[in-house]
Amino acid sequence: MSKELKVKHIACIGAGYVGGPTMAVIAQKCPDIKVTVVDMNEQRIAAWNDANLDNLPIYEPGLAEVVAEARNRNLFFSTDVDGAIAAADMIFISVNTPTKTYGIGKGMAADLKYVELCARQIARVATSDKIVVEKSTLPVRTAQSIRTILDAENKGLQFQVLSNPEFLAEGTAVQDLHQPDRVLIGGGQDQAGQAAVQALVDIYARWVDRERIITTNVWSSELSKLTANAFLAQRVSSINAISALCEKSGADVDEIARAIGKDSRIGPKFLKASVGFGGSCFQKDILNLVYIARSYGLTEVADYWEQVIKMNDYQKRRFAENIVSKLFNTVSGKKIAILGWAFKKDTNDTRESAAIYVADYLLNEQAELWVYDPKVKAEQVYADLDYLNTRSEAENRRLVKVVNDPYQAMDDAHAVAILTEWDEFKTYDWQKVYEGMKKPAFLFDGRNVVSSPALLGLGFKYIGIGHCVS
Repeated sequence: MSKELKVKHIACIGAGYVGGPTMAVIAQKCPDIKVTVVDMNEQRIAAWNDANLDNLPIYEPGLAEVVAEARNRNLFFSTDVDGAIAAADMIFISVNTPTKTYGIGKGMAADLKYVELCARQIARVATSDKIVVEKSTLPVRTAQSIRTILDAENKGLQFQVLSNPEFLAEGTAVQDLHQPDRVLIGGGQDQAGQAAVQALVDIYARWVDRERIITTNVWSSELSKLTANAFLAQRVSSINAISALCEKSGADVDEIARAIGKDSRIGPKFLKASVGFGGSCFQKDILNLVYIARSYGLTEVADYWEQVIKMNDYQKRRFAENIVSKLFNTVSGKKIAILGWAFKKDTNDTRESAAIYVADYLLNEQAELWVYDPKVKAEQVYADLDYLNTRSEAENRRLVKVVNDPYQAMDDAHAVAILTEWDEFKTYDWQKVYEGMKKPAFLFDGRNVVSSPALLGLGFKYIGIGHCVS
């Protein structure tokens, strides 16, 4: 590779939550670079190409506008993976890396089979030098495996492998891409590796201040992603642990979070007590970190980080058990409204959502659940429950109703459980809700989003997170 590299065509393998939005913003900011996002999932690609932007496969505020500006100008979505690989100067690997469900490392290690398939496909198809960029979250030293596969074809081509982990928060992904806290790029330390790093730096520098672009060796970049998510999840589990103590002692978790958040060494972010964290990253990345630590014989390190996951599981279980306890130790045959199924507001992503596990616990107690979420479709709710394999698909559909009207979900219910912090929940006519519910009317607020004095005065039996319940 030459010392100075100019990228004219980018390909991204994987049109999911990372690849799609990231490439859309790169295309928007770099109109002279052709960006092709490819995926084997024909239905997903068709959705990205749909003329109706409301049908995009991913819901993110601002994403439709970005796609509308760049699509068919220099942003393209296709199922022709080989064609995109052959034409591109730079290839992003942005495929799923789920936790393994089989074999060595089951339940903890990242499953890298899709990454390996991508590397083998690139090696097979490529006829020119390529810069390959890890965008997926990967265990440390995965780049070496990718490089080994790429070089094994012996075509005389030069491949450089970079690590460029994403630090997006779902619900604010477009904003995070437009104004990132930092962009991290790891690469080889030789001349060719640094030239490849600079080529990617030059792309981001079109709209990101240079001082926010951090360059490291590739191993530091890979491990930084896992570490960042582990630290953030640790904060959530820490404040949730204190929320349980608050409920017993009479302290208020919001007041504690405000007090300790003023400490500049701590700061206020990720100190919001809740029913528990979800999403595609936190649990998966922490479990991966645990597995890596154990593989190096660092048992105490592994046990330390695993406790973050255990605390999160405890918080979800504690919330569900509290519903059963307050409803006179039985929810069998009782209608419970579930408000929110996505793992957080402003996304339709349900991966590892607390709602799934709370619902599963209540279904084990034979509750009848009525689910409402403004962005999650019924088929996704049922797919999430079916995946747990706790009961038959027919039983899930008998006990769970998914509706498009929140008032229908809450009408004649014994209890309402808020499991996602959608802003619209604050604006409901809670007087109307109270009048339509069975009495006593229980409101379990797993996100502390409607705990206003006015609402509490309506007559609800209100149970939030981290507030003393008499």
